[in-house]
Amino acid sequence: MKPIHLLFLGLLALVFSGCATTLPPKDYTELRRSNPHSILVLPPLNETTDVGATYSLLTTTTQPLAELGYYVFPVAMVDRYFKENGLNLSGEMHQVPLDKLREVFGADAVLYITIQEFGSKYQVLASNTIVRAKAHLADCRTGVTLWEGSAQVVYSGQSGLLEAVVTQIMNKFIDQSHGVAAMASVQLFLSPGQGLLKGPRHPEYGKN
Repeated sequence: MKPIHLLFLGLLALVFSGCATTLPPKDYTELRRSNPHSILVLPPLNETTDVGATYSLLTTTTQPLAELGYYVFPVAMVDRYFKENGLNLSGEMHQVPLDKLREVFGADAVLYITIQEFGSKYQVLASNTIVRAKAHLADCRTGVTLWEGSAQVVYSGQSGLLEAVVTQIMNKFIDQSHGVAAMASVQLFLSPGQGLLKGPRHPEYGKN
C-alpha cells in the first residue's frame, strides 16, 4: 500500500469515526528516550464475539508502522513461532516476558493491541460497521510504556429498506469489517499528536 493510500484511509477514518473529542498532544518523552528501531506486533487480544477479528486487525498493522519508519517483524512469522512453541492464544502470547521476546526476536519494542468492538450491526434502515481498539508500546529492555493510543472507526450506511437489505447480503460475501480495521490502524498510528512519532527509517525522522 502506497503512502497516498494510507493518507486516503486516514481521511476516511476521520470521516467515519464521528465527532471525536479533541485530545491534548501526547507526551512522547519516553518514546524519544527509548528510540526504538524495531517493533514486534503481537496478535491482538479479542474482547468481541467475532472470531476473525484478531487476524483481520493484525494484518492491517504492518503497513502504517513501516510507513512511519519502523522495522516490523513479519506478523505471520511471529504468530507461527508462538504456535510452534505451544502458545496458540493471543492471551498466552501477551504473557511472555519482554526480556524473552527480546532474546528470541531481538526487538526493541513490543506492541500490544486489544480489540474492543469489531463487526457490523444491522437495523431496518441502517447498518454500522465498527472497529474499536486500544494499544500500547512497551520497551523490551526496560518494560516502560513508550506510547498508548486508541482508535474507533464507525462506517455508517443509512438508506432505504431495499438498500439496507442489499448491503447486508453483500457484506456476507465482502468482509467490510476488514476495510474498517485498516482505517482503524491508520487512525491508531498516524493521527497527528496521538499516533506514533516517525521512526528511524522515515526521511523526516527527528522532525516531529
